[in-house]
Amino acid sequence: MVARSWPGVRPEFSRYLTVPSTASCDPAGSSHQWHLLDNLPALEAREAAPAGTILAVHGNPTWSYLWRSVLEAGAEAETPWRVVAVDQLDMGYSDRTGTFRRLADRVTDLGDVTDALGIEGPVVTLGHDWGGLISLGWATRHREQLAGIVLTNTAVHPAGFSLPPALSLALHPAVHGWGTRATPTFLKVTHALAHPSLPSDVECAFMAPYRTAPARAGVANFVADIPATPQHPSWPTLDQISTEIRTLEVPALMMWGPRDPIFSDRYLGDLMYRLPQADVHRFEGAGHLLPEDRDIATPLLAWLSSTVHQRSEIKSALQDDAPSRANVGSDGGPRDRDLATGFRSMLAELDAHRDDHADAVVDMGPAGEGVRSSTSLSWASLVRRVDAIAHGLSELGVRRGDRVNLLVPPSAELTSLIYACLRLEAIIVVADAGLGTKGLGRAIRGAGPGYLIGIERALLAAKALKWPGQRISAGDLSPAKRRLLGVVATVGDLEKSGMGSIEAGAPPFVAADPDTDAAILFTSGSTGPAKGVVYTHRQLAAMRDTLQATYGLKSGDALVAGFAPFALLGPALGAVSVTPDMDVTSPRTLSASALADAAAAINATIVFASPAALVNVLATSAELDSIQRAALERVDLLLSAGAPLGTTLLQQVQDLAPQAEVHTPYGMTEALPITDISLQGILAAGSGDGVCVGQPVAGAQVSIAALDDQGGVSDELDASPGQVGEIVVSAPHVKDRYDRLWVTEHASAVHPGWHHTGDVGHLDSAGRLWVQGRLGHILTTPSGLMTPVAAELAAETVSGVRRAAVVGVGPAGTQAVVVIVETVQRTRRSGLAAQALTQDVRSSITRATGMAAAAVLVIPDLPTDIRHNSKIDRSALSKWSAELLSGKKATLQ
Repeated sequence: MVARSWPGVRPEFSRYLTVPSTASCDPAGSSHQWHLLDNLPALEAREAAPAGTILAVHGNPTWSYLWRSVLEAGAEAETPWRVVAVDQLDMGYSDRTGTFRRLADRVTDLGDVTDALGIEGPVVTLGHDWGGLISLGWATRHREQLAGIVLTNTAVHPAGFSLPPALSLALHPAVHGWGTRATPTFLKVTHALAHPSLPSDVECAFMAPYRTAPARAGVANFVADIPATPQHPSWPTLDQISTEIRTLEVPALMMWGPRDPIFSDRYLGDLMYRLPQADVHRFEGAGHLLPEDRDIATPLLAWLSSTVHQRSEIKSALQDDAPSRANVGSDGGPRDRDLATGFRSMLAELDAHRDDHADAVVDMGPAGEGVRSSTSLSWASLVRRVDAIAHGLSELGVRRGDRVNLLVPPSAELTSLIYACLRLEAIIVVADAGLGTKGLGRAIRGAGPGYLIGIERALLAAKALKWPGQRISAGDLSPAKRRLLGVVATVGDLEKSGMGSIEAGAPPFVAADPDTDAAILFTSGSTGPAKGVVYTHRQLAAMRDTLQATYGLKSGDALVAGFAPFALLGPALGAVSVTPDMDVTSPRTLSASALADAAAAINATIVFASPAALVNVLATSAELDSIQRAALERVDLLLSAGAPLGTTLLQQVQDLAPQAEVHTPYGMTEALPITDISLQGILAAGSGDGVCVGQPVAGAQVSIAALDDQGGVSDELDASPGQVGEIVVSAPHVKDRYDRLWVTEHASAVHPGWHHTGDVGHLDSAGRLWVQGRLGHILTTPSGLMTPVAAELAAETVSGVRRAAVVGVGPAGTQAVVVIVETVQRTRRSGLAAQALTQDVRSSITRATGMAAAAVLVIPDLPTDIRHNSKIDRSALSKWSAELLSGKKATLQ
């Protein structure tokens, strides 16, 4: 029966066990027959001793079948784990007891089973839905056996909110009996929550134990026992468990599906509050049935190996005062937390200019009648404003460690808010509007801020899309709009109340702990959903220090912040900064005149800009007058960051700013910058396999994790010249971790103190780094592995080609090389390139790389990331090309 109707389960895993009951709902001397899935037979066949036992508890209306992937993975792992997945009484294939079992009874039931099995420990509990709560109840009663806790989409308390609508409906007297027992509606609705839909044989397996109304009695009783109010009989047990888990000190892992209409992120936040030691991973796009939506077994086993299995060694290391992974230096050794000489607060320069009435920040407005407007804030005014807002936020209830989402464009206002949060030790969450509404909402929900400060447009979106956080308006609003948007205060209110507190003698804030979280900055989303990157105060300061040491920046410099990530660094550098008139969500909107006017406003010596912005600056440079050209001629340093810019364009930029050193630093949100190269350095390096991005900046190291024949990454790091592989970097300013993405962080930090970038490249004999593409964009052809960048650069030398992308189409190992080009004269329709263009592109690529292109396609615009308008989405182009070449209707997603 098992082999036929339970796909994915070995027949020998299924067993029955008669268990004496000690539950208060049962008469003394009662026993019940339990059904279990237990992988012990596979371990015995291997003669493998398990590291411990995973006690897996399903919720309602599933059964132990939910854990089949964990059972199999535990049996086959190099360090195996016994997995015991129970069918709770009245559920799955366990006895129908005919007794209404409360929460307390079910916790007792689980203890009865582990006693009958003779399980002593170490035990890691694994729970889903209401099985999570029951497993935690077992954990609080069996502390001596407990080694860890794993939870997926569950809750231990209403978390200060009303019951989810779906559960409220299931509890309604008019629906409860019909929906949960008389018909299989509750089961079908639950199964429909899978993303993607369950295969038919899997859905049949989940439904199999519940085919009749009597078999569904436990489903109905489980729903009826949901303690929705303090008057419910199971409320005291719920409250006891939710309180007692705060005292559990074992490692914990929470794996979550955010698309869950029942156990949403608010319940995750509540659990994180109660179990602050927990590692967390949110699987974007997954929902309530997370074990069906995603592979949870692989990360679970990896987490067990890196935490629970090594806990004794970790304990010993902590007793010896060993540093944590977050404090490992670029050489793999400890980064001393007590080296105060290595840390200077991000607020230090701001405080040093407390009595300085010169301009600190300038915002440029649109040009009107030939004159561009601007507003400015002096250092003294900025310091007063920062302090006042910090006090105002504190009075509102913002505390150290609270997350504050800032939905305000780069400006003096944003600068004031950033430094106010740093002063208060609140954690700033910066997810820019360039992610688009969908991406922005996903990022905000993932970060879970307690407070959201935004312009009116952002507040409208927050209200409509139910983004988390108490809403604070960056600008003044009418009373009606405040009520409509649910605004609790404006920044003006905070500044006024904070200033009153300062005048009344409120004590200043204490200096921040350098190793507490300071900021969560989101990636551009060019390689998947935007990821939150956590920086501590020390790491932000190290980023500032690296820029100073690499480029000789000093207090008193004047910079144009045409690249959003650098907008927050001006005050920390002691530099006056100006934000040019542009739409920061679209770098291509920066015109030459806007850049020049911004430079003229502060006599700028430094310009930070993205490649897309500089392309438009060059395209509009003919409109510059003599005064504007003179302003650009005074620039000493010009940085183009975000993506590579071709040599020809860089030389044209040099012509606009003839006195400037033109540099193109390489880095990413997780570590910026890592290497640097000047225009002269690029010319000296010449052509090669990829883009030369220079040598490591001050304090940084670069190494390579070699690739195998299938594109897999080696465990060994190798900095030998010519070794091609994943680029791995280390520096004091590398991120602390990814936020609520334990799986991603674990993969990126395989080597302690180093960050795996996902980029592919090599070092040359001069120690220069060459970037050849992304790991996910490697072409696996019959001739072997190939990287795209060198071929793209060769295609872009062909007359009439503006930009190019090279992708692999077809199955791995047999992929064909396809080139997609964006032409100077914009094509109106996508399709095969003209014969002459195809021949020229093929010839150029073959001469430069030896690569043979199977097809050349044209497209009106290559898809790029929103933030930089520069990073080409090769993955999307690969799918699009495959559709187009197969004769299907091709659309870019």
